[in-house]
Amino acid sequence: MTLRFTTHGRHQRDHRAGQSAPVATAPLILALIAGLAFSLPAAAQMGGGMGGMGGGGGPQSGGPAGPAERPKFRDHVHNQDALPIGREHGDKVVSSVRIVGNRTLSEHEILQKMQTKKGRFFSREVLLGDVHRLNEMRSFDHVTFKTKETDAGVDVSFIVHERPLITAVAFHGNNRVNDRDLKGRAGLEVKDPLSEFSVESARRRLIDYYKGEGFNQVAITTTIGYKDKPGMVIFRINEGPKERINSIRVIGNTLLSEARLKKLIKSRGPFLKLGYYTFNVADMTKIDRDVDILAATYHNLGYLTATVGRRISYSEDGKWIDVTFVVNEGNRFKINSVQLIGNQFVTEDSLRQRLELKAGDMFDGTILKRDVGEIVYGYGELGFIYADVQPKTVMRDEENTVDLVYQIEEGDRWKIGEIRVNIEGEPHLMRETVMLNMLEMREGDFIDRRLLEIGRRRMSNSQLLETNPQIADPPDIIVDPREDAF
Repeated sequence: MTLRFTTHGRHQRDHRAGQSAPVATAPLILALIAGLAFSLPAAAQMGGGMGGMGGGGGPQSGGPAGPAERPKFRDHVHNQDALPIGREHGDKVVSSVRIVGNRTLSEHEILQKMQTKKGRFFSREVLLGDVHRLNEMRSFDHVTFKTKETDAGVDVSFIVHERPLITAVAFHGNNRVNDRDLKGRAGLEVKDPLSEFSVESARRRLIDYYKGEGFNQVAITTTIGYKDKPGMVIFRINEGPKERINSIRVIGNTLLSEARLKKLIKSRGPFLKLGYYTFNVADMTKIDRDVDILAATYHNLGYLTATVGRRISYSEDGKWIDVTFVVNEGNRFKINSVQLIGNQFVTEDSLRQRLELKAGDMFDGTILKRDVGEIVYGYGELGFIYADVQPKTVMRDEENTVDLVYQIEEGDRWKIGEIRVNIEGEPHLMRETVMLNMLEMREGDFIDRRLLEIGRRRMSNSQLLETNPQIADPPDIIVDPREDAF
Protein backbone atom coordinates (compact mmCIF):
# COMPACT_ATOMS: atom_id res chain seq x y z
CA MET A 1 0.00 0.00 0.00
CA THR A 2 1.43 3.35 -0.94
CA LEU A 3 0.25 6.76 0.19
CA ARG A 4 1.34 9.68 -1.95
CA PHE A 5 0.51 13.36 -1.96
CA THR A 6 -0.42 14.76 -5.34
CA THR A 7 -1.41 18.23 -6.49
CA HIS A 8 -0.95 19.92 -9.81
CA GLY A 9 -0.31 23.60 -10.39
CA ARG A 10 2.12 26.29 -11.33
CA HIS A 11 5.09 27.30 -9.20
CA GLN A 12 5.20 31.03 -8.49
CA ARG A 13 7.70 33.22 -6.65
CA ASP A 14 7.13 36.50 -4.83
CA HIS A 15 10.23 38.51 -5.74
CA ARG A 16 9.40 41.26 -3.29
CA ALA A 17 9.09 38.97 -0.31
CA GLY A 18 11.79 36.59 -1.49
CA GLN A 19 9.67 33.55 -0.61
CA SER A 20 8.34 30.74 -2.71
CA ALA A 21 4.62 30.55 -3.36
CA PRO A 22 2.71 27.35 -2.71
CA VAL A 23 3.95 24.57 -4.92
CA ALA A 24 2.28 21.52 -6.35
CA THR A 25 3.34 17.93 -6.60
CA ALA A 26 4.89 16.20 -9.60
CA PRO A 27 3.32 13.21 -11.33
CA LEU A 28 4.10 9.91 -9.64
CA ILE A 29 5.71 8.44 -12.75
CA LEU A 30 8.71 10.75 -12.42
CA ALA A 31 9.50 9.50 -8.96
CA LEU A 32 9.15 5.90 -10.05
CA ILE A 33 11.48 6.35 -12.99
CA ALA A 34 14.12 8.02 -10.85
CA GLY A 35 13.94 5.29 -8.24
CA LEU A 36 14.18 2.58 -10.88
CA ALA A 37 17.21 4.14 -12.56
CA PHE A 38 19.31 4.17 -9.40
CA SER A 39 18.23 0.70 -8.34
CA LEU A 40 19.75 -0.98 -11.39
CA PRO A 41 23.17 -2.67 -11.17
CA ALA A 42 24.46 -0.23 -13.77
CA ALA A 43 24.00 2.59 -11.29
CA ALA A 44 26.22 0.83 -8.76
CA GLN A 45 28.85 0.22 -11.40
CA MET A 46 28.72 3.88 -12.35
CA GLY A 47 29.36 4.82 -8.76
CA GLY A 48 32.38 2.48 -8.63
CA GLY A 49 33.78 3.98 -11.81
CA MET A 50 33.52 7.45 -10.37
CA GLY A 51 35.37 6.32 -7.28
CA GLY A 52 38.14 4.86 -9.46
CA MET A 53 38.60 8.16 -11.25
CA GLY A 54 38.85 10.00 -7.96
CA GLY A 55 41.50 7.57 -6.69
CA GLY A 56 43.67 7.88 -9.78
CA GLY A 57 43.48 4.19 -10.59
CA GLY A 58 44.73 2.80 -13.92
CA PRO A 59 47.92 1.45 -15.44
CA GLN A 60 49.72 4.76 -15.48
CA SER A 61 49.03 5.53 -11.83
CA GLY A 62 50.02 2.11 -10.59
CA GLY A 63 46.49 1.15 -9.64
CA PRO A 64 44.53 -1.82 -10.86
CA ALA A 65 44.04 -2.23 -14.58
CA GLY A 66 41.04 -0.34 -15.97
CA PRO A 67 38.32 -1.79 -18.19
CA ALA A 68 39.29 -3.10 -21.62
CA GLU A 69 39.07 -0.64 -24.48
CA ARG A 70 35.65 -0.71 -26.14
CA PRO A 71 35.82 -2.33 -29.60
CA LYS A 72 35.14 -0.20 -32.62
CA PHE A 73 31.66 -0.33 -34.04
CA ARG A 74 32.85 -1.84 -37.34
CA ASP A 75 34.63 -4.68 -35.54
CA HIS A 76 31.58 -5.15 -33.29
CA VAL A 77 29.23 -5.49 -36.24
CA HIS A 78 31.43 -8.02 -38.02
CA ASN A 79 31.82 -10.12 -34.89
CA GLN A 80 29.11 -12.79 -35.31
CA ASP A 81 29.47 -13.88 -31.67
CA ALA A 82 28.32 -10.45 -30.46
CA LEU A 83 25.69 -9.83 -33.15
CA PRO A 84 24.14 -13.04 -34.53
CA ILE A 85 22.73 -12.73 -38.03
CA GLY A 86 19.22 -14.13 -38.48
CA ARG A 87 18.65 -16.39 -41.50
CA GLU A 88 15.52 -17.84 -43.05
CA HIS A 89 14.83 -21.55 -42.85
CA GLY A 90 12.52 -23.72 -44.89
CA ASP A 91 12.23 -26.59 -47.35
CA LYS A 92 10.49 -24.77 -50.21
CA VAL A 93 10.47 -21.27 -51.61
CA VAL A 94 7.35 -19.15 -52.30
CA SER A 95 7.10 -19.09 -56.11
CA SER A 96 4.14 -16.65 -56.35
CA VAL A 97 1.65 -14.69 -54.25
CA ARG A 98 -1.78 -13.78 -55.63
CA ILE A 99 -4.73 -11.80 -54.24
CA VAL A 100 -8.18 -12.95 -55.36
CA GLY A 101 -11.48 -11.11 -54.79
CA ASN A 102 -10.26 -7.57 -54.18
CA ARG A 103 -12.23 -4.83 -55.90
CA THR A 104 -11.56 -1.53 -54.10
CA LEU A 105 -8.15 -2.15 -52.58
CA SER A 106 -5.27 -2.68 -54.98
CA GLU A 107 -3.14 -5.82 -54.88
CA HIS A 108 -0.06 -3.73 -54.10
CA GLU A 109 -1.77 -2.13 -51.08
CA ILE A 110 -2.70 -5.55 -49.71
CA LEU A 111 0.72 -7.13 -50.32
CA GLN A 112 2.37 -4.37 -48.30
CA LYS A 113 0.65 -5.72 -45.18
CA MET A 114 1.98 -9.26 -45.69
CA GLN A 115 5.23 -11.04 -44.90
CA THR A 116 4.70 -13.94 -47.29
CA LYS A 117 6.50 -12.77 -50.43
CA LYS A 118 7.84 -14.30 -53.61
CA GLY A 119 11.37 -15.64 -53.19
CA ARG A 120 11.19 -16.19 -49.46
CA PHE A 121 11.05 -19.57 -47.75
CA PHE A 122 7.51 -20.83 -47.24
CA SER A 123 6.26 -20.87 -43.62
CA ARG A 124 2.76 -21.82 -42.55
CA GLU A 125 3.12 -19.82 -39.35
CA VAL A 126 3.93 -16.68 -41.34
CA LEU A 127 1.00 -17.46 -43.64
CA LEU A 128 -1.45 -17.60 -40.71
CA GLY A 129 0.01 -14.37 -39.40
CA ASP A 130 -0.71 -12.72 -42.75
CA VAL A 131 -4.34 -13.79 -42.53
CA HIS A 132 -4.56 -12.19 -39.09
CA ARG A 133 -2.98 -8.97 -40.36
CA LEU A 134 -5.42 -8.77 -43.27
CA ASN A 135 -8.37 -9.23 -40.91
CA GLU A 136 -7.06 -6.40 -38.75
CA MET A 137 -7.39 -4.06 -41.74
CA ARG A 138 -11.20 -4.24 -41.15
CA SER A 139 -11.73 -4.07 -44.90
CA PHE A 140 -12.70 -7.73 -45.38
CA ASP A 141 -15.54 -9.89 -44.11
CA HIS A 142 -13.29 -12.94 -44.18
CA VAL A 143 -9.89 -14.02 -45.55
CA THR A 144 -8.82 -17.52 -46.62
CA PHE A 145 -5.82 -18.94 -48.49
CA LYS A 146 -4.84 -21.78 -50.80
CA THR A 147 -1.42 -23.28 -51.47
CA LYS A 148 -0.20 -25.38 -54.41
CA GLU A 149 3.18 -27.06 -54.56
CA THR A 150 4.99 -26.98 -57.91
CA ASP A 151 8.48 -27.74 -59.11
CA ALA A 152 9.34 -24.05 -58.72
CA GLY A 153 8.08 -23.86 -55.13
CA VAL A 154 4.75 -23.03 -53.45
CA ASP A 155 2.08 -20.90 -55.09
CA VAL A 156 0.09 -18.97 -52.45
CA SER A 157 -3.33 -17.44 -53.14
CA PHE A 158 -5.22 -15.24 -50.66
CA ILE A 159 -8.98 -15.13 -51.22
CA VAL A 160 -10.51 -11.98 -49.74
CA HIS A 161 -14.12 -10.83 -49.54
CA GLU A 162 -14.25 -7.07 -49.27
CA ARG A 163 -16.82 -5.33 -47.12
CA PRO A 164 -18.99 -2.88 -49.04
CA LEU A 165 -18.37 0.77 -48.22
CA ILE A 166 -20.80 3.60 -47.66
CA THR A 167 -20.73 5.90 -50.68
CA ALA A 168 -23.45 8.37 -49.60
CA VAL A 169 -25.84 9.12 -46.70
CA ALA A 170 -29.17 10.85 -47.45
CA PHE A 171 -32.09 12.02 -45.28
CA HIS A 172 -35.64 12.54 -46.57
CA GLY A 173 -38.65 13.93 -44.72
CA ASN A 174 -36.82 15.89 -42.02
CA ASN A 175 -38.24 19.39 -41.63
CA ARG A 176 -37.42 20.41 -38.04
CA VAL A 177 -33.85 19.06 -37.94
CA ASN A 178 -31.23 19.77 -40.62
CA ASP A 179 -29.13 17.14 -42.40
CA ARG A 180 -25.92 18.18 -40.69
CA ASP A 181 -27.26 17.50 -37.18
CA LEU A 182 -28.79 14.20 -38.27
CA LYS A 183 -25.56 13.06 -39.88
CA GLY A 184 -23.64 13.76 -36.69
CA ARG A 185 -26.22 11.86 -34.61
CA ALA A 186 -26.27 8.90 -37.00
CA GLY A 187 -22.50 8.45 -36.88
CA LEU A 188 -22.18 7.14 -40.45
CA GLU A 189 -19.51 8.51 -42.74
CA VAL A 190 -18.68 7.95 -46.38
CA LYS A 191 -16.10 5.13 -46.82
CA ASP A 192 -17.15 3.50 -43.54
CA PRO A 193 -17.82 -0.27 -43.77
CA LEU A 194 -21.43 -0.85 -44.74
CA SER A 195 -23.46 -3.36 -42.72
CA GLU A 196 -27.07 -3.77 -41.69
CA PHE A 197 -26.03 -3.64 -38.04
CA SER A 198 -24.36 -0.22 -38.37
CA VAL A 199 -27.35 1.19 -40.28
CA GLU A 200 -29.84 -0.13 -37.72
CA SER A 201 -27.75 1.29 -34.87
CA ALA A 202 -27.78 4.67 -36.62
CA ARG A 203 -31.57 4.50 -37.04
CA ARG A 204 -32.05 3.81 -33.32
CA ARG A 205 -29.77 6.72 -32.39
CA LEU A 206 -31.82 9.05 -34.58
CA ILE A 207 -35.08 7.87 -32.99
CA ASP A 208 -33.67 8.44 -29.49
CA TYR A 209 -32.54 11.91 -30.52
CA TYR A 210 -35.94 12.83 -31.96
CA LYS A 211 -37.79 11.56 -28.89
CA GLY A 212 -35.48 13.51 -26.62
CA GLU A 213 -36.51 16.62 -28.57
CA GLY A 214 -40.22 15.88 -28.06
CA PHE A 215 -40.99 14.08 -31.34
CA ASN A 216 -42.41 10.99 -29.62
CA GLN A 217 -44.37 9.85 -32.69
CA VAL A 218 -41.34 9.81 -35.00
CA ALA A 219 -40.94 6.91 -37.44
CA ILE A 220 -37.75 6.19 -39.41
CA THR A 221 -37.13 3.58 -42.08
CA THR A 222 -33.87 2.82 -43.89
CA THR A 223 -32.91 1.69 -47.38
CA ILE A 224 -29.50 0.37 -48.42
CA GLY A 225 -28.69 0.97 -52.08
CA TYR A 226 -30.47 3.04 -54.69
CA LYS A 227 -30.40 2.26 -58.43
CA ASP A 228 -26.75 2.17 -59.48
CA LYS A 229 -25.48 3.23 -56.01
CA PRO A 230 -25.30 0.07 -53.89
CA GLY A 231 -23.39 1.86 -51.13
CA MET A 232 -25.96 4.59 -50.56
CA VAL A 233 -27.84 4.69 -47.23
CA ILE A 234 -31.20 6.49 -47.15
CA PHE A 235 -33.13 7.45 -44.00
CA ARG A 236 -36.82 8.21 -44.57
CA ILE A 237 -38.19 10.18 -41.64
CA ASN A 238 -41.74 10.96 -40.52
CA GLU A 239 -41.12 13.42 -37.69
CA GLY A 240 -44.68 13.87 -36.43
CA PRO A 241 -45.63 16.78 -34.15
CA LYS A 242 -43.35 18.12 -31.44
CA GLU A 243 -45.12 17.36 -28.17
CA ARG A 244 -45.11 19.58 -25.10
CA ILE A 245 -46.46 19.10 -21.58
CA ASN A 246 -49.63 21.07 -20.88
CA SER A 247 -50.10 19.98 -17.26
CA ILE A 248 -48.77 17.58 -14.59
CA ARG A 249 -50.93 16.07 -11.85
CA VAL A 250 -50.33 13.61 -9.00
CA ILE A 251 -53.28 11.66 -7.60
CA GLY A 252 -53.65 8.96 -4.93
CA ASN A 253 -51.13 10.55 -2.58
CA THR A 254 -52.03 11.14 1.07
CA LEU A 255 -48.68 11.06 2.88
CA LEU A 256 -46.90 13.68 0.73
CA SER A 257 -48.46 16.71 -0.89
CA GLU A 258 -48.73 17.08 -4.65
CA ALA A 259 -46.54 20.20 -4.57
CA ARG A 260 -43.71 18.31 -2.81
CA LEU A 261 -43.88 15.36 -5.19
CA LYS A 262 -43.84 17.64 -8.25
CA LYS A 263 -40.62 19.21 -6.95
CA LEU A 264 -38.95 15.77 -6.92
CA ILE A 265 -39.64 14.91 -10.56
CA LYS A 266 -37.66 16.29 -13.51
CA SER A 267 -40.50 16.86 -16.00
CA ARG A 268 -41.95 20.36 -16.05
CA GLY A 269 -45.10 21.96 -17.42
CA PRO A 270 -45.58 25.58 -18.56
CA PHE A 271 -44.35 28.18 -16.08
CA LEU A 272 -47.40 30.25 -15.09
CA LYS A 273 -48.51 30.25 -18.74
CA LEU A 274 -45.68 32.72 -19.45
CA GLY A 275 -43.19 30.28 -20.87
CA TYR A 276 -45.71 28.19 -22.73
CA TYR A 277 -43.03 26.90 -25.11
CA THR A 278 -40.08 26.84 -22.70
CA PHE A 279 -38.68 23.88 -20.71
CA ASN A 280 -41.82 21.76 -21.18
CA VAL A 281 -40.79 19.45 -24.03
CA ALA A 282 -42.43 16.06 -23.55
CA ASP A 283 -39.60 13.57 -23.07
CA MET A 284 -41.14 10.15 -22.45
CA THR A 285 -37.85 8.75 -21.16
CA LYS A 286 -37.73 11.48 -18.53
CA ILE A 287 -41.38 10.86 -17.61
CA ASP A 288 -40.64 7.16 -17.07
CA ARG A 289 -37.70 8.10 -14.85
CA ASP A 290 -40.04 10.33 -12.85
CA VAL A 291 -42.20 7.28 -12.16
CA ASP A 292 -39.14 5.56 -10.68
CA ILE A 293 -38.26 8.66 -8.64
CA LEU A 294 -41.70 8.81 -7.04
CA ALA A 295 -41.72 5.07 -6.29
CA ALA A 296 -38.21 5.24 -4.75
CA THR A 297 -39.32 8.18 -2.58
CA TYR A 298 -42.11 6.13 -1.02
CA HIS A 299 -39.90 3.05 -0.65
CA ASN A 300 -37.33 5.20 1.12
CA LEU A 301 -39.99 6.26 3.64
CA GLY A 302 -40.85 2.64 4.46
CA TYR A 303 -43.76 2.11 2.08
CA LEU A 304 -42.03 -0.84 0.43
CA THR A 305 -45.06 -2.00 -1.56
CA ALA A 306 -45.95 1.44 -2.95
CA THR A 307 -46.49 1.57 -6.71
CA VAL A 308 -46.59 4.50 -9.14
CA GLY A 309 -48.01 4.57 -12.67
CA ARG A 310 -48.63 7.26 -15.28
CA ARG A 311 -51.39 8.24 -17.67
CA ILE A 312 -50.90 10.32 -20.83
CA SER A 313 -53.73 12.16 -22.59
CA TYR A 314 -53.30 14.07 -25.87
CA SER A 315 -54.92 17.20 -27.24
CA GLU A 316 -56.85 17.04 -30.50
CA ASP A 317 -53.90 18.23 -32.59
CA GLY A 318 -51.50 15.81 -30.84
CA LYS A 319 -49.10 18.58 -29.82
CA TRP A 320 -49.97 18.86 -26.10
CA ILE A 321 -50.11 16.16 -23.44
CA ASP A 322 -51.43 16.00 -19.88
CA VAL A 323 -49.39 13.79 -17.55
CA THR A 324 -51.00 12.18 -14.51
CA PHE A 325 -48.96 10.19 -11.98
CA VAL A 326 -51.09 7.65 -10.10
CA VAL A 327 -49.79 6.69 -6.63
CA ASN A 328 -50.80 3.65 -4.59
CA GLU A 329 -49.04 4.22 -1.27
CA GLY A 330 -49.82 0.97 0.56
CA ASN A 331 -48.73 0.53 4.19
CA ARG A 332 -45.55 1.42 6.00
CA PHE A 333 -43.33 -1.48 7.04
CA LYS A 334 -41.79 -2.17 10.43
CA ILE A 335 -38.42 -3.88 10.96
CA ASN A 336 -38.82 -7.35 12.49
CA SER A 337 -35.11 -8.20 12.87
CA VAL A 338 -31.64 -6.95 11.88
CA GLN A 339 -29.12 -9.56 10.72
CA LEU A 340 -25.38 -9.30 9.96
CA ILE A 341 -23.88 -11.90 7.60
CA GLY A 342 -20.28 -12.33 6.45
CA ASN A 343 -18.41 -10.59 9.28
CA GLN A 344 -15.44 -12.63 10.50
CA PHE A 345 -12.80 -10.20 11.75
CA VAL A 346 -15.17 -7.74 13.46
CA THR A 347 -17.58 -8.94 16.13
CA GLU A 348 -21.32 -8.60 15.62
CA ASP A 349 -21.77 -6.62 18.86
CA SER A 350 -19.33 -3.90 17.80
CA LEU A 351 -21.09 -3.58 14.45
CA ARG A 352 -24.55 -3.36 16.02
CA GLN A 353 -23.39 -0.48 18.20
CA ARG A 354 -22.95 1.57 15.03
CA LEU A 355 -26.46 0.87 13.71
CA GLU A 356 -29.30 3.32 14.26
CA LEU A 357 -32.08 1.14 12.82
CA LYS A 358 -33.15 -1.56 15.24
CA ALA A 359 -35.86 -4.21 15.45
CA GLY A 360 -39.24 -2.61 16.06
CA ASP A 361 -38.39 0.65 14.25
CA MET A 362 -40.20 1.81 11.16
CA PHE A 363 -38.18 1.23 8.01
CA ASP A 364 -36.36 4.36 6.83
CA GLY A 365 -34.15 4.28 3.73
CA THR A 366 -32.23 7.43 4.70
CA ILE A 367 -31.20 5.96 8.04
CA LEU A 368 -30.40 2.67 6.29
CA LYS A 369 -27.87 4.42 4.04
CA ARG A 370 -26.24 6.04 7.08
CA ASP A 371 -25.97 2.66 8.82
CA VAL A 372 -24.31 1.13 5.76
CA GLY A 373 -21.84 4.01 5.72
CA GLU A 374 -21.09 3.52 9.41
CA ILE A 375 -20.26 -0.17 8.89
CA VAL A 376 -18.00 0.61 5.92
CA TYR A 377 -16.34 3.44 7.85
CA GLY A 378 -15.77 1.18 10.85
CA TYR A 379 -14.03 -1.40 8.69
CA GLY A 380 -11.96 1.37 7.10
CA GLU A 381 -10.62 2.37 10.51
CA LEU A 382 -9.24 -1.17 10.89
CA GLY A 383 -7.50 -1.34 7.49
CA PHE A 384 -10.29 -3.00 5.50
CA ILE A 385 -10.48 -0.16 3.00
CA TYR A 386 -12.29 -2.24 0.37
CA ALA A 387 -14.99 -3.65 2.63
CA ASP A 388 -18.42 -3.80 0.95
CA VAL A 389 -21.85 -3.88 2.58
CA GLN A 390 -25.06 -4.70 0.68
CA PRO A 391 -28.37 -4.26 2.56
CA LYS A 392 -31.31 -6.51 1.70
CA THR A 393 -34.95 -6.52 2.78
CA VAL A 394 -36.82 -9.81 3.23
CA MET A 395 -40.62 -9.62 3.44
CA ARG A 396 -42.15 -11.76 6.19
CA ASP A 397 -45.44 -13.54 6.34
CA GLU A 398 -46.57 -11.21 9.11
CA GLU A 399 -48.34 -8.17 7.76
CA ASN A 400 -46.17 -5.13 7.03
CA THR A 401 -42.97 -6.48 8.63
CA VAL A 402 -39.55 -6.96 7.07
CA ASP A 403 -36.19 -8.49 8.01
CA LEU A 404 -33.20 -6.25 7.37
CA VAL A 405 -30.06 -8.16 6.32
CA TYR A 406 -26.57 -6.63 5.92
CA GLN A 407 -24.40 -8.79 3.63
CA ILE A 408 -20.74 -7.96 4.42
CA GLU A 409 -17.66 -8.63 2.30
CA GLU A 410 -14.69 -7.72 4.48
CA GLY A 411 -11.93 -8.14 1.91
CA ASP A 412 -8.23 -7.94 2.82
CA ARG A 413 -6.64 -5.85 5.55
CA TRP A 414 -4.03 -3.39 4.29
CA LYS A 415 -0.92 -1.86 5.84
CA ILE A 416 1.00 1.25 4.85
CA GLY A 417 4.10 0.20 2.93
CA GLU A 418 5.49 3.60 1.97
CA ILE A 419 4.67 7.29 2.29
CA ARG A 420 6.01 9.60 -0.42
CA VAL A 421 5.67 13.34 -0.95
CA ASN A 422 5.93 14.48 -4.57
CA ILE A 423 6.38 18.22 -5.08
CA GLU A 424 6.34 19.97 -8.43
CA GLY A 425 8.38 23.13 -8.75
CA GLU A 426 11.16 23.92 -6.29
CA PRO A 427 11.56 21.05 -3.78
CA HIS A 428 12.13 21.97 -0.17
CA LEU A 429 13.14 19.48 2.50
CA MET A 430 11.53 21.46 5.32
CA ARG A 431 8.22 21.59 3.44
CA GLU A 432 8.23 17.82 2.97
CA THR A 433 8.99 17.29 6.67
CA VAL A 434 6.11 19.53 7.73
CA MET A 435 3.72 17.69 5.38
CA LEU A 436 4.73 14.32 6.80
CA ASN A 437 4.18 15.63 10.32
CA MET A 438 0.57 16.41 9.39
CA LEU A 439 -0.10 12.68 9.20
CA GLU A 440 -0.77 10.57 12.25
CA MET A 441 -0.06 7.42 10.20
CA ARG A 442 3.32 5.79 9.88
CA GLU A 443 4.76 3.12 7.62
CA GLY A 444 3.82 -0.33 8.86
CA ASP A 445 0.56 0.79 10.45
CA PHE A 446 -2.79 -0.48 9.27
CA ILE A 447 -4.58 2.11 7.18
CA ASP A 448 -7.10 4.10 9.19
CA ARG A 449 -9.78 5.81 7.10
CA ARG A 450 -10.45 8.35 9.87
CA LEU A 451 -6.81 9.38 10.15
CA LEU A 452 -6.63 9.53 6.36
CA GLU A 453 -9.46 12.07 6.23
CA ILE A 454 -7.91 14.10 9.05
CA GLY A 455 -4.66 14.26 7.08
CA ARG A 456 -6.53 15.44 3.99
CA ARG A 457 -8.19 18.26 5.92
CA ARG A 458 -4.91 19.38 7.46
CA MET A 459 -3.22 19.52 4.08
CA SER A 460 -6.09 21.48 2.54
CA ASN A 461 -6.04 23.99 5.39
CA SER A 462 -2.26 24.45 5.28
CA GLN A 463 -0.57 27.25 3.33
CA LEU A 464 2.22 25.09 1.95
CA LEU A 465 0.50 23.99 -1.25
CA GLU A 466 -1.55 25.66 -3.94
CA THR A 467 -5.27 25.40 -3.10
CA ASN A 468 -6.83 27.63 -5.77
CA PRO A 469 -8.86 25.25 -8.00
CA GLN A 470 -8.49 27.65 -10.93
CA ILE A 471 -4.71 27.25 -10.80
CA ALA A 472 -4.25 23.66 -9.65
CA ASP A 473 -6.00 20.66 -8.20
CA PRO A 474 -6.18 20.87 -4.41
CA PRO A 475 -3.64 18.87 -2.38
CA ASP A 476 -4.70 15.34 -1.70
CA ILE A 477 -3.58 11.98 -0.34
CA ILE A 478 -3.87 9.17 -2.87
CA VAL A 479 -3.94 5.57 -1.72
CA ASP A 480 -2.06 3.42 -4.22
CA PRO A 481 -2.57 -0.24 -3.22
CA ARG A 482 -0.01 -2.88 -4.08
CA GLU A 483 -0.75 -6.50 -4.83
CA ASP A 484 0.71 -7.79 -1.58
CA ALA A 485 -1.83 -7.69 1.25
CA PHE A 486 -1.06 -8.13 4.93
